[in-house]
Amino acid sequence: MRRPQLLDRWGAARRRWSAYRARQRATLTESYRLEVPPGEVPAGDVPAGAEPAGTADPVGPAGPGAPEATPPGEQPSRAPGVPLNRQSPFAIGFVGALGVLTAVTLWNAIGTLSLTFTLLTVALFLTLALDPIVQRLIRGGMSRGPAVAFVMFGALVVFALLAWLVVPPVAEQAGALVQNAPSYVNELLQQRWVQDLDKNYNLTAQIQKQVNDRLTDQGFLSTVAGGIIGAGQAVGSGIFQTFTVLILTLYFLASLPTTKKAAYAVVPASRRARVVYLSEEMMRRVGSYAIGQVGVAAINGLLSWVAMRFLGVPYAEVLAVSVAFLGLIPMVGATLGGALVTLAGLLQSTQTGIVLLVYYIVYQQVENYVIVPRIMQRTVAVPGAVTVVAALAGGTMLGVLGALLAIPTAAALLLLYEEVLVPRQRRL
Repeated sequence: MRRPQLLDRWGAARRRWSAYRARQRATLTESYRLEVPPGEVPAGDVPAGAEPAGTADPVGPAGPGAPEATPPGEQPSRAPGVPLNRQSPFAIGFVGALGVLTAVTLWNAIGTLSLTFTLLTVALFLTLALDPIVQRLIRGGMSRGPAVAFVMFGALVVFALLAWLVVPPVAEQAGALVQNAPSYVNELLQQRWVQDLDKNYNLTAQIQKQVNDRLTDQGFLSTVAGGIIGAGQAVGSGIFQTFTVLILTLYFLASLPTTKKAAYAVVPASRRARVVYLSEEMMRRVGSYAIGQVGVAAINGLLSWVAMRFLGVPYAEVLAVSVAFLGLIPMVGATLGGALVTLAGLLQSTQTGIVLLVYYIVYQQVENYVIVPRIMQRTVAVPGAVTVVAALAGGTMLGVLGALLAIPTAAALLLLYEEVLVPRQRRL
């Protein structure tokens, strides 16, 4: 825009602001006036040539225009005093202190409700991930209620299948470990290097003494009991939180169209179409990214299970589920899963570990250049630097959950940058 046009707009804005301030000052001045009864002349508005109020003969007859006498027992009306100076240091400091106190109270309230916000965020993320499946079922002829019920039933089946794959092997191996613990200890004591340490430093007697001391120490036993109770409480809290997230996801899925309609109704009608388009596109991309990431992680876990079963690696089911969950973490999840499986292979044999290492190196290339581009083709392409920064920031603030939500959040912000900020700058 040219300089004269800018100056004209600036001058018009200053004139409008000056007129607005003049109107506000007139309104404020008028609000300070007392209501004047009919026939009475307010103080300060004495006509030219007339005597001020109070100078007429108090005992003489009242002339025309003279103020009426105040009835006995009543206070004479007076003009209002000077209003409170809101620019005084005391007023500014008092209002500022109230603002700081309000901000601290809100911050403490948010910190107290952090777990609630986390559960709501996870439920909303799952809702956006499952809503495309619901929409596809609706386009196929189903109504929204049965479609939501079918999707939630499928999600529960998946969770039950994962639990069936993980819980029995873990419980079985834990029981076997407890049962075989004495034999493991005897085998350890039969090792030559352990016998040398026992011979030179009386290691067995020292260990027995420490064990007996701990078993007779009430403080240690209380700590162990507290740790067991705390672990049980953590497990119970995790189950309750998982159930809460599933219930919230069900409610969000069922009421998502109504909720969006109510939210869009708040937007001014002149901008509603644009806001609806941007919001729907953001939710579509977030949901598509979530489904795509789950698909990539599932393929990684399935192929890892096939490789481990072929090589005879123990605990293949548990490791495959761990690889799938780690694959949900952006950038480093697949690498962590591959390192975990390779370590398990090395514990079995060196050859198995080397084969698994080569397999994961090859698989990473196939995933990066074949699987991910095909699955993520409908999502927004986030630049690599933005992906790294978003994942680091999200992981620092919210841990693994923040890392999972960082990239779809960055994709949504990138959409606002491309559709709102850049066109606006071009018009200026």
